Amino acid sequence: MQKKKVLIVGGGSAGWMAAAYLNGALNQRGERPRVDIQLLESPDTPRISVGEATIPSMRHLLSVVGVDELDFMKSTNASFKQSIRYTNWVHNDMSFYHHPFSSMRRQPLDRAGMDWLMSDQSIPFMETCSVQPILCEWGLAPVMLGKWDMGAPLNYAYHMNAQKFADYLRDFSTPRGVVHTLANMVDVVMRDDGHIAAVRTDKGETIEADLFVDSTGFSAQLIEQQIGVGFEDCSQYLLCDRAVTMHLPYETHFPGMVRPYTTATALSNGWIWDIPQNDRRSIGYVHSSAFIDKEAAEREMRAYQGGNTDDLPARFVDFKVGRRKQIWSKNVIAIGLAGGFIEPLESTGLYLSDLGAVLLAEHFPWHDDGMEQLASRYNHIMSNRFYEILDFINMHYCLTKRTDTEFWKTVQLREHITDRLQAKFDFWRFKPPTPHDFQDQWFSGMSQAPQAADLCSHDRRPAVDTGGLWNHESYECILFGMEFLKEESEQWFGPNRPATQVHPAIIQRLQMARQKLPPHHIWLNRVLGMPQYPMAYKPVGWG
Repeated sequence: MQKKKVLIVGGGSAGWMAAAYLNGALNQRGERPRVDIQLLESPDTPRISVGEATIPSMRHLLSVVGVDELDFMKSTNASFKQSIRYTNWVHNDMSFYHHPFSSMRRQPLDRAGMDWLMSDQSIPFMETCSVQPILCEWGLAPVMLGKWDMGAPLNYAYHMNAQKFADYLRDFSTPRGVVHTLANMVDVVMRDDGHIAAVRTDKGETIEADLFVDSTGFSAQLIEQQIGVGFEDCSQYLLCDRAVTMHLPYETHFPGMVRPYTTATALSNGWIWDIPQNDRRSIGYVHSSAFIDKEAAEREMRAYQGGNTDDLPARFVDFKVGRRKQIWSKNVIAIGLAGGFIEPLESTGLYLSDLGAVLLAEHFPWHDDGMEQLASRYNHIMSNRFYEILDFINMHYCLTKRTDTEFWKTVQLREHITDRLQAKFDFWRFKPPTPHDFQDQWFSGMSQAPQAADLCSHDRRPAVDTGGLWNHESYECILFGMEFLKEESEQWFGPNRPATQVHPAIIQRLQMARQKLPPHHIWLNRVLGMPQYPMAYKPVGWG
């Protein structure tokens, strides 16, 4: 079999994730490589470095790549993440709910959602079926200092420094066969059939390949500028188009703990991420330029932190929500921002790059005559995932009850809700989500004529995969956290409902966790060597 060659254009997290995963998945350790992998990185293009919070799929990628978890965490200043905490999303009153990674659902009949609706709802829904919201509020790590002896392990992901993550994957991959070339791409050589044959660099090198991965960020230098694949704008459904970010070093701004979760706090015209690593916090105000200017957005972000941040620089990033109409076209695959962008409210920025690399390894074109079929399936899956994420994030906005600014009033309007999501809402007003809702991706009320042919299945229904990344438990978490069906449940079951019950297994597990799980910052200190920083002050935005 003739050896294949892959050229990845663009470094950063997306490019190096693709390089590391393809090398780990396609080339067997200890054997001659079947695929030559080369990464061309411009020394003059700064990394955007978005995506410092992850979801548990990152652990699969790291396992396939072959990295040691502790080595990875030390090298990237990582911390654990067990949940996302949403504050001020329903009302502007510091109320919050969690979207955790682990749950304990009753089997064989899962009635957790209906049981909660039939109760007085005095306990938040996710606290009735998961220990992690409470563990997060207690500030505990998801692992023990010694050997784990608490039954089923807790699921988790990471917070990390995106710049150091890319450098770590580079330093891990290059000794294992990935060729790293620092140069600027200055020209592209095309084949007669419209595929790319090679790229030329400013160092006079011509690099040929069978497959090209475009990880050049928003500029999309291959997939758009050379192949001509257009962009589908989805900003009608997610109005935010800019972020202002800032890093808060623990040497001067340690809040006294390292939260084992990501915080997403709704502000006047968007929301702010709060991502704790083991040496700093990263915050960023995702907002709509149509409702707030740069100066006001930066002031609001600094007010969220409070204290003296005048010496800390802020950086603005403009973005457009949308996707490439084809992620894989000809012999070019867009991975990372070149393929599309959705604001990171559910920490899915790196997930889409992760998924792109995983699917490329699964659909790798060992024979040229099968590339078109492989690309078609690849595009179908990536399209499904994008729209699933778009709808899921759209759900956070349109269910808000906030009316304190024009921004929050506007996001609730029908024209800013996707048809797919509205069909789900209409159906779930008769019953809460259950597992069978996610088997055929079809809800009454969905259009029979989808927007584009690549979004339909064989029976012309919109084949948007509603359960690929999130199952019914995650939908219940957001829906009930946002008070969906609150009024309906009062009408259905009356005002005098029984008290909300928590499963005894959860109470038992919480008691055990209180005794055995260390505070998150203590684990980071003892295992990763995080310094014992002096406490400065708690951020104003924490309440």
